[in-house]
Amino acid sequence: MRFSVLGSGSAGNATLVQCGAAALLIDCGLSVRQLERRMALLDVSPEILSAILITHEHDDHIAAAAALSRKYRIPVLTTHGTQAAAVERLDQAYGVDYLIPDRDIDFGVFNIQAVLVPHDAREPCQFVISDGEWRFGMLTDLGQITPHLVPAFGGLDALVLEFNHDPEMLAGSVYPPFLRERIAGPYGHLSNRQACAMLAHLDVSRLRTLVAAHLSEKTNTQALVADCLRQHLPEGARSTIAQQREPLPWCEVGGTNSFPIARRAGG
Repeated sequence: MRFSVLGSGSAGNATLVQCGAAALLIDCGLSVRQLERRMALLDVSPEILSAILITHEHDDHIAAAAALSRKYRIPVLTTHGTQAAAVERLDQAYGVDYLIPDRDIDFGVFNIQAVLVPHDAREPCQFVISDGEWRFGMLTDLGQITPHLVPAFGGLDALVLEFNHDPEMLAGSVYPPFLRERIAGPYGHLSNRQACAMLAHLDVSRLRTLVAAHLSEKTNTQALVADCLRQHLPEGARSTIAQQREPLPWCEVGGTNSFPIARRAGG
């Protein structure tokens, strides 16, 4: 099993997970043209997609879901709450099926678990996906770490984790007060500190690949995130940072990837 973050940030999110001839797309916040272009850079076509998984109804995660679904006859999988909140945008999709949060389903070669997260959306979730051997987790767009998330995202081989903002940069930003409060609030986005705290609580004994995602271009820097990663990744794990405008090269879940091993400070 392997994955690529096709785009990550407020301008659009999408992550591709592939196992053999089958693939899933987590979120569809880029245009159809951009999705096709970025997948072509990875030598795959949307025609291999078995489903589009939607985490929540915000535009940067759902904008092209109906159009891509309709063009390639791909079903959309999401929670009842997300579908209800986005009923007009998903009405023209090829088909919509429902996920029950915190229950896993077998979908072709994949086992999919939708995990509820605290975010300012109707019924937002993130995902743990397995092929029976390797476990991949997607955890972005949440404002706090709740107790049930720790066991749900423990024991993964690869994790895409939100490092949205630096608290000091956010506090001093040009954002209006209501937006700063929303981002930093319990239903907003994880800060670098919160992401590091999550790593400290998780069972990371199997973790070999960590991708930092959903970085704010205005209230965070890659240098700050890289410093966090150096201090909090387990020994031997490799890390990289997802980009907004270009896809990451394929990352093998549980395998050896080409990006550097994160070194702890002083190590």
